Amino acid sequence: MTERLSLATRAPAGDGDRLPPARFAYDRHTWKEIAHLLVNLPVALVGFVYSVTVLTTGFWLAVTVIGFPLLAAGLIGARLLGRMERARARALLGVRVDEPSPLPSRRSAGGFLPWLWMALKDSVGWRTVLYDFIRLPWGILTFVITLTSLFVLWPVLPFIARGLANADRAMVRGLLSPSDELERRIAELESDRGVVVDTANADLRRIERDLHDGAQARLVNLAMGLGLAKEKLLEDPDSAAEMVAEAHGEVKLALQELRDLARGIHPAVLTDRGLDAALSSVASRCTVPVKVTVDLVERPAAAIEGIAYFTVSELLQNISKHSGAKTASVEVWRADERLLIQVEDDGRGGARLDGGTGMQGLAERLDAVDGLFVLDSPQGGPTTVTAELPWRDRGPTER
Repeated sequence: MTERLSLATRAPAGDGDRLPPARFAYDRHTWKEIAHLLVNLPVALVGFVYSVTVLTTGFWLAVTVIGFPLLAAGLIGARLLGRMERARARALLGVRVDEPSPLPSRRSAGGFLPWLWMALKDSVGWRTVLYDFIRLPWGILTFVITLTSLFVLWPVLPFIARGLANADRAMVRGLLSPSDELERRIAELESDRGVVVDTANADLRRIERDLHDGAQARLVNLAMGLGLAKEKLLEDPDSAAEMVAEAHGEVKLALQELRDLARGIHPAVLTDRGLDAALSSVASRCTVPVKVTVDLVERPAAAIEGIAYFTVSELLQNISKHSGAKTASVEVWRADERLLIQVEDDGRGGARLDGGTGMQGLAERLDAVDGLFVLDSPQGGPTTVTAELPWRDRGPTER
């Protein structure tokens, strides 16, 4: 069983449900198409009058201060008309058209002038205006043909209606659909930004918890112990010496916890010697013998290197805790502009993204940087995890 979380698996927007073929007998799809074609004329008339009024007024007043804001407001209104047309097409034609991303607010755009410029060059608004322009002659044509056919050519009206409705579907998809690649990318970036923020908050809470419950508590005990030893230094030197010895032990434990915490944030060996040495160090702490193979001519950017390190570290922890494996292997290599990681073990298998082992979190972290996460873990094993990250060269400050 293979589970995959990737950008490539997201279905493209705008795919409609396949309709049954037109038949001589009228069915609900035919009646919906006829209703759509008859309503085309009044709707097209409203859209045409609105577009002509807004554009004419906006262009004539462009020499004044209020011309461009008025034109921007008109394009925003055109967006609303486009939304109603998409809703009508979904209800009557069965066209599945996603809504485009809304314009950013003035605050998020950085002020009124940047927002005004974004509204004036809004491709969604301009395409809706073009749609409203060409719809008037088309609305007249479809209204006349459909109304005439309803009384004269009613036996073949389902086929006529299907042909005209298909032209309507093409116009809706071509002019009222969001720009597929751009809109999908915007949605992905918004989702990925949320994942990154949530991950960063979780990491900060973990670091705060580790400091509060670990090193900070030991340092407080150390300060109290040294204070008591100071009071007894003259009265009871032997007890004071024992307290100092205990404080020395507390210092060692606090230092070890701080080292572990620093390693969890970013290990020094990764910064100094790269993935090969860092992954070998992680593998040496795994309860299962691990063979590490890193085939990289040069090092990737520090951010990509860090994600790769923590991905392998998390996967090896899962192998130690859950797999029951006897051996495991880690391979890292570069293929074109991608960094590939494969971690395999001969354990019992049956791992799942939603199995509570952190796999889902790893998949989301990789997805946030345009990576892929593929889990192949049939019952009985073996388990193979393939991770893919975008390759970025190290910057001058990282060398």
